[in-house]
Amino acid sequence: MESYYLWTVALTVCSVIFLPYYVKFRRQQKVDLSRKQEAVFLGADKPVAQFPVIDETRCIGCATCVKACPEQEVLGIVFGKSTVINGLKCIGHGKCAEVCPVGAIQVGLGDIEDRDDIPLMNEYNETVVPNLYIAGELGGFALIKNAIAQGAQVVEHIASLPQRSTDAEIYDVIIVGAGPTGMSAALNAVKHKLSYLVLDQQGAGGTILQYPRKKIVLVQPVEIPLYGYLKKSEYTKEELLDIWLGLKDKYKLNIQVGAKVSNVYRSEGYLTVEGTGETFKARNVILALGRRGTPRKLGVPGEEKAKVMYKLIDVEAYQNEKILIVGGGDSAIEVAYGLASQGSNQVTISYRKNKFFRLKRKNAELIEKLVKTGQVRTIMESNIIQIEDDHVRLDIKGQKAKLSNDYVFIFAGGEPPFKLLKKMGIKFGSD
Repeated sequence: MESYYLWTVALTVCSVIFLPYYVKFRRQQKVDLSRKQEAVFLGADKPVAQFPVIDETRCIGCATCVKACPEQEVLGIVFGKSTVINGLKCIGHGKCAEVCPVGAIQVGLGDIEDRDDIPLMNEYNETVVPNLYIAGELGGFALIKNAIAQGAQVVEHIASLPQRSTDAEIYDVIIVGAGPTGMSAALNAVKHKLSYLVLDQQGAGGTILQYPRKKIVLVQPVEIPLYGYLKKSEYTKEELLDIWLGLKDKYKLNIQVGAKVSNVYRSEGYLTVEGTGETFKARNVILALGRRGTPRKLGVPGEEKAKVMYKLIDVEAYQNEKILIVGGGDSAIEVAYGLASQGSNQVTISYRKNKFFRLKRKNAELIEKLVKTGQVRTIMESNIIQIEDDHVRLDIKGQKAKLSNDYVFIFAGGEPPFKLLKKMGIKFGSD
């Protein structure tokens, strides 16, 4: 009888301890499965850059990775294993891999054999065209920390090659792009005493120049050649630009602004880079371009009007305006916040889907707050069909509507420079 009571007490204690956990686990798994099915339906499960590659044979389903992800919606537990729920939201923090107790996660590009958006490269980021390299976002890796690291790493490899240029008109390396990747590469070229040239359409800073004023840029500790570590977790646009421009001036970086590269090809044993009305020769070339490329247009009447913009440079230039933002990505939300923060603007977002699902966690929380406080109005399941001088016409769930308007900002993504890369002879996973 005594043993019966002991077993009863033990089972009761176990039930009290483990039953709530089990119920919570099952409930969360049901939620994650529903999220996974929705992401697959929306096409959001497939990543466009790096993402967690999970070894299911090692995963123990502890959900540590799920909790560690700063974006929160990338991973979930389905059928007792960690799985990618929303691959589009992964921007490569790598926290999931760091905290996994059994080493079941690596953040990378996975199998790129069938992907037409990832160039084929070797371990040194060299493409199938000898001495032509890709670094940064164009190769599929987002985040400033990755951009800086890859730019430095590629030049580190080039500096280890036995031959250096002895001709003043032939550079050791030409770097296409002056964003964080290109600047890091240039600084490392200075460090290794390589002859180099940076070509960029805009100037030092690259895509950072297009961020709204005071936009917070998240980075993780990373080392910039000849500078040291970026140690803070957040930097404003102005702070980052001050760092880059300070380094540009200090080391007198050889940057040619206004040069749009139209082709790179091998000639006479070297790589020839065709720019705007000029050609340059180098032993090596690094493509440090972004993936966004030329802004994608909607193709609607009135889109050519001066009131239509594709990027926001100065938030304070817009006061007491009626502004429509077209798009549902992070750029659209960040610009909406910048314009709404002026207090006097009427900001509306038009998005073709019924909810936002590609946003970083911070931006998802931000837009929820902006809508709740009335600073931003959203019109979901809508498409812009015509732009007039003082208004725009929308299709909202099949119904036509007219909206009074002063400016339209379009953030419908960009046309990646993949055609240019293929023209250079670069191959992709699907080729």
